[in-house]
Amino acid sequence: MSRLRSAGAGAAAATLWGLFEPLDQKIFRSDYSDIALLGKAVTQGPRWRPAGFALHAVNGVVFGLVFHELRRRVPVEPRRLALGLALAEHVTLYPLSYLVDRYHPARGEPGIPPLLTNPRAVAQATARHVLFGVALGWLAGPSARPPARRFRATRPSRRRASRSAA
Repeated sequence: MSRLRSAGAGAAAATLWGLFEPLDQKIFRSDYSDIALLGKAVTQGPRWRPAGFALHAVNGVVFGLVFHELRRRVPVEPRRLALGLALAEHVTLYPLSYLVDRYHPARGEPGIPPLLTNPRAVAQATARHVLFGVALGWLAGPSARPPARRFRATRPSRRRASRSAA
């Protein structure tokens, strides 16, 4: 698998995430939006949505490249690895919501509610990371390397043992 395919898969999965947001906002009854979070961090004007999608796609590219390198080194099925990495990223970075709640220039505006103490937003972010991980694993395709072999100790067969004794 090429780095380009992994990067493209990451960008596509991140874009899918952004397109899924209106649906999950209805399901979870929370207007939290990563696209708004990113876009409104760099512009307060009417172009925050395209800016948010672009930044989210770039994040997806970086994540896809990290996934590419790890899948070559870690003996885990690629789709499981993609999902595990996405959820690990979520659990690791969600506490940084404290900084968003305190310092984001558009905090409190539509799409950027308080996050750290918001169980609906946590559930939303978890669902989005699951979607991203599944999409990345599927779009990146099967591993180019053979699966890791598991070795187990075996005894020499009796036939071999009797030949070596002779």
